[in-house]
Amino acid sequence: MEREGFKSRLGFILVSAGCAIGIGNVWRFPYVVGQNGGGVFVAFYLLFLLILGVPVLTMELAVGRASRKSAVLGYKALEKEGSKWHIHGWVCMLGCYLLMMYYTTVSGWMTDYFFKFATGSFESGMSSESFGGTFNDMLASPWEMILWMAVVVIAGFFVCSLGLQNGIERISKYMMSALLVLIVVLAIHSFTLPEAGKGLSFYLVPDLDKVKSIGLGRIIVEAMNQSFFTLSLGIAAMEILGSYMSRKNTLPSEAVHISMLDTFVAIMSGLIIFPACFSYGIEPDEGPALIFITLPNVFVDMPGGRIWGTLFFLLMTFASFSTIIAVFENIVAFCEESFSISRRRSAGINCIAMLLISLPCVLGFNAWSGLNIGGKNVLDMEDYIVSNLLLPLGSLVFLLFCVTKWGWGFDNYFEECNSGSGLRFPRILKPFLQFVLPLLIVGIIVQCVF
Repeated sequence: MEREGFKSRLGFILVSAGCAIGIGNVWRFPYVVGQNGGGVFVAFYLLFLLILGVPVLTMELAVGRASRKSAVLGYKALEKEGSKWHIHGWVCMLGCYLLMMYYTTVSGWMTDYFFKFATGSFESGMSSESFGGTFNDMLASPWEMILWMAVVVIAGFFVCSLGLQNGIERISKYMMSALLVLIVVLAIHSFTLPEAGKGLSFYLVPDLDKVKSIGLGRIIVEAMNQSFFTLSLGIAAMEILGSYMSRKNTLPSEAVHISMLDTFVAIMSGLIIFPACFSYGIEPDEGPALIFITLPNVFVDMPGGRIWGTLFFLLMTFASFSTIIAVFENIVAFCEESFSISRRRSAGINCIAMLLISLPCVLGFNAWSGLNIGGKNVLDMEDYIVSNLLLPLGSLVFLLFCVTKWGWGFDNYFEECNSGSGLRFPRILKPFLQFVLPLLIVGIIVQCVF
């Protein structure tokens, strides 16, 4: 049977950007910017996104587009005879499963809060303690969390079962378009709040005093880490999307478009959050409490707060679900191609499996709350393994596979990368890609582990 491809370039860009855009864009990016010198951090972030994130993204896309296969078979199609690069494909699949074992739970939280706002569960005049109690009650209830986790898992695999064009591409077009409209509407609304100017100043104006107190070196490291992790590289989530893409456009062009859309959502999120925080006298550095306790308290006290709260958590739901269906597609396609089963059967089997293997994360907040590994609960440990180990190490493997003579080879990667119309990498970048870029990623790995 002929392998599907994306129906349009827009579909590919929106699905790929949706994979990159996640909860971290809407919550973590604004927080990190505010804590690291505002505009100074943003400038370094954009620089590292260009010299670090975009090149590595082209490499993962190149492996997919050249092989037209999922990770394990993709490596096998391109690697030299007798080499073992394809083992990393199996590690990528492990990373996808492990990521979804906790990401589905967090996405369920967003969906739960969207439902609560939409149905009027939150009312004006509620105290911060009430919102804190609501969040803690949710964590303490395994059945509530299982319900919303299951909604997310079943919906995600259902979309994947419909196929690339009829399911993932079609749904992502509508969902990502709605996400972009929502984020602009919410940002415009935030500009109308009484202390919006202070929030924007905190967010985007360079704070040299803060730069001095934190240290320029630390800000540069934080910007490099954020630019790297924002694109969800290293576990072949982008590789599978590359395997469906057209050869009409160069990979640097597509990587830049994906990165721009991802960055737009991240920056716009800060334009929503910081004006709201400063207008209602709260600190924008409260971690998960900012999303589930502080911001709901802010929304209910706004005129039309139920509507704004509903829209915000609909945005959060779309941001998380766009990542989920992209990673689920990697899992479904891998099983479909590796074990020669139909797409629907692969989706069904993996749906049941994901429902089961996501339970430890859910139960880690209640029934298994006493379970700690290295001082971390189940979610934190799963996140540590994926974010600190599998993503950076996986990206390094993709990089070395593409630029060394022991892998696919630089010339093969370079030809695939620049095939099509649009922005091209000049060959003068070869020393940077072969020697400097690996050192930058090794530096990120050292930062993550130590």
